[in-house]
Amino acid sequence: MTFRSLVIRDLVLATRIGGGGAMAVGFFLVAATLHPLGIGPELILLRRIAPGILWVAALLSCLLSLDRMFQADEEDGTLDLLLLSSFSPTGLILTRVFSHWLTTGLPLIIAAPYVSMAYGLEYSSMMTLMLSMLLAHPCSVWWGPWARRLRLG
Repeated sequence: MTFRSLVIRDLVLATRIGGGGAMAVGFFLVAATLHPLGIGPELILLRRIAPGILWVAALLSCLLSLDRMFQADEEDGTLDLLLLSSFSPTGLILTRVFSHWLTTGLPLIIAAPYVSMAYGLEYSSMMTLMLSMLLAHPCSVWWGPWARRLRLG
């Protein structure tokens, strides 16, 4: 199997099973939009705390689906077959990280500017936030394989 075929397989399975990306974006939207309601309408304060709140909401929403990254394949034995094939364990992790980023990280990055409008962020701050999420989200997805303590080698 190649990287491309595994990514396509993971994307097809993610759309069939559902819930991962939509649940992460839904949690992000709820968590990030409830803070302005609780803090109040003071725009200066909201602008100052917005990046931190949006980052915490994005990281927590990413954590919601990390435990399911290898769960289905581990339960039905597909993970064992993939590890016994010629595909390297590192390559398997890279394909999962990339697939997870496509199904959860990319929708979060797309939703971030709309949520940041509730905080009154300027355009340059929105772009900085999106760029930082674009760079750091794949790193946060790396927690998934290690959090489940999978032995892939």
